Amino acid sequence: MKTINSTSELTEAILLLETRQADQGIQLREQFNLTYESLKPLNLIKSTFREAASSRELKDNIINTGTGLVAGYLSKKLFEGVSHSPLKKILGSALMFGITNMVSRNPETIKSLGQKFLNGISFKPVDKNVNRNDKNEIF
Repeated sequence: MKTINSTSELTEAILLLETRQADQGIQLREQFNLTYESLKPLNLIKSTFREAASSRELKDNIINTGTGLVAGYLSKKLFEGVSHSPLKKILGSALMFGITNMVSRNPETIKSLGQKFLNGISFKPVDKNVNRNDKNEIF
């Protein structure tokens, strides 16, 4: 800062510093209000849920676990059938647990097997551009 030699320069410097202090005070109050709002418990919970909802990894984990549970439940029901045998129910529960764990831990393998299965059962469209004369020459 330069040296001040007159009262007019001193008055000018004081006004400049007061203006700067007022601006910094406004910025400080705004930052305090933002911080205060973000630290409210409800806002903390909201922001946590927003972050969780936007996480792709969490969505994938939920989908994989859900798929595993459905596959396990269906395999249990298929194994047990309409039987009321306690042994079949115990074995069905063990089968359900095993399949659920396998599917939820290996989602990529299950997806690739599912795609291969769907590709295998899909019908290929008939090529309409084949000449009938070419077919007759084969016979």
